[in-house]
Amino acid sequence: MSGLLIAAPASGSGKTTVTLGLARALRDAGVRLVSGKAGPDYIDPAFHAAASGKPCLNYDPWAMRPELIRANAAMQAGEGDFLLVEAMMGLFDGAADGSGAPADLAVTLGLPVVLVVDCSRLSQSVAAMVKGYMDFRDDVHVAGVILNKVGSARHEAMLRGALEASGIEIFGVLRADPALGLPERHLGLVQAGEHGALASFIAHAAEIVSRNCALERLVAVAQTRAAQPFAPAASCLPPLGQRIAIARDRAFAFSYEHLLSGWRGAGASLSFFSPLADEPPSADADAVYMPGGYPELHAATLADAGRFRQGMQEAARRSARIYGECGGYMVLGEALVAADGTRHGMLGLLPLVTSFAERRRHLGYRRVVPLAGSGFAAPMTAHEFHYSTVVHEGAADRLFAVTDAMGEDLGHAGLRRDTVSGSYMHLIDLAPEAA
Repeated sequence: MSGLLIAAPASGSGKTTVTLGLARALRDAGVRLVSGKAGPDYIDPAFHAAASGKPCLNYDPWAMRPELIRANAAMQAGEGDFLLVEAMMGLFDGAADGSGAPADLAVTLGLPVVLVVDCSRLSQSVAAMVKGYMDFRDDVHVAGVILNKVGSARHEAMLRGALEASGIEIFGVLRADPALGLPERHLGLVQAGEHGALASFIAHAAEIVSRNCALERLVAVAQTRAAQPFAPAASCLPPLGQRIAIARDRAFAFSYEHLLSGWRGAGASLSFFSPLADEPPSADADAVYMPGGYPELHAATLADAGRFRQGMQEAARRSARIYGECGGYMVLGEALVAADGTRHGMLGLLPLVTSFAERRRHLGYRRVVPLAGSGFAAPMTAHEFHYSTVVHEGAADRLFAVTDAMGEDLGHAGLRRDTVSGSYMHLIDLAPEAA
C-alpha cells in the first residue's frame, strides 16, 4: 500500500477532522482507502470507519510489537491500496519514557508525514516551527503541511510567504470553520454513534478538503512510502475462550479491532450482545468479554437490566470465563456511584464499588504481569485511562502486577473470583519478551 501519516505539533490542531475529510474525499475520488489510528484510542476509529466505509485498526508504537503493527497493515492491505493513519498528540510525543511517538510509527511503516498546523495564533513563525519538525529526526520524512484554522486571505498570504521561502510544501489551506468542530467529553470525543449529524459533518469536511487540498499531490507523496516488509501473521493475545460473547453498545464500545480479529484468527467464534438493550450473553458462550466504555452515563439502565444480569450470573455459575476491562470491570462490581452521588447496583460478580462522584484521572501505558491463577499466561502491554475511583474492594485474588512506562512499580491491580476477573487495564498486545 501507499500511505500517509497525518500528524500535528500538538493535540487540538485538527488532525481528526482533516483525516476524516481526507478519507471521504479520497474515497469519493476512487481511491481504495483504509485507515488507522495511532495509539490507544477507541473513539476515533469509529469516526474513521464512518468516513472510509471500512474498519479502522489501531497502530500503537509503544504497546504493539513492530511485527503486530506490520501484520495489521498486511491485514488492511487486503481491503485497500492506500493507508491513511491519524497520529495521536504531537508528532514526537510518546509515552513517559519518550518512546512510542507517532514518529516511531512512521518509521516502522515507512510513512511520509503530513503535518496539520493550527495557524490560529501563528503567522510567519510557522516556518521556523515546521522547519524544526522536518529537521528533528533524519529517519522521519515530513513531506509538507496542511494549514488549518487560517483566518483570512491576508493571514494565508503571510503563512504562504514564510513557508514557501523556506521550501516547505503546502498541501492545503483550511479556513477556520465552527462547523468542523466535534463535541467532546471526559475520555475524548463524543462517540460516533452519538453524533446526530455525523453523515453531514463528514460530507462537509470532505467538501472543504476536496476544494482546498491538493488531493492528487497527496496521493503522489503517499506513493513514495518506503517499502517495509509486512508480517502476514503475528502472535496475539490468546482468546478468552472458543465461543466468546462480547458486550457491545454505547456503554461498552471500547474494544480493539485487532484484538477481535486476532481471536477470530486463532479459531474463536465471536457473538455480541447489548446490555443496554437488556440482552444476555449467548447461552453457549464459554467466555464473556466486557470491554470499557461509558457505563457511568447509563448506570440506571444497566442497574434495571434484569435479563442481562441473570444471563451474566448464569454464565458465572456454569464457570464461563468472564473478563471486564475498565468500564466492564466496574459493571462486574457490586455498585457504581454516579457523578450526582446516586448509587446504582451492578452485577455483583466481583467485590468492587467504584465512583464518579469524586473524579480523578488515571492515565498511562502499563506493563502487566499475570498473577498465579489469573487465566492469563504471559506479560502484556496495556493502557489505563479513567476518571473513576475505587470506593471499596472486598476479599478476592489480585489479577496483575503492574508497572508504568518508566518501569515504576504500581503494585497489584484488578480482582479475580473463581472464573470472573477484571481490571482497569485495557490489554493491547503481548509484551515483546512473551511473544
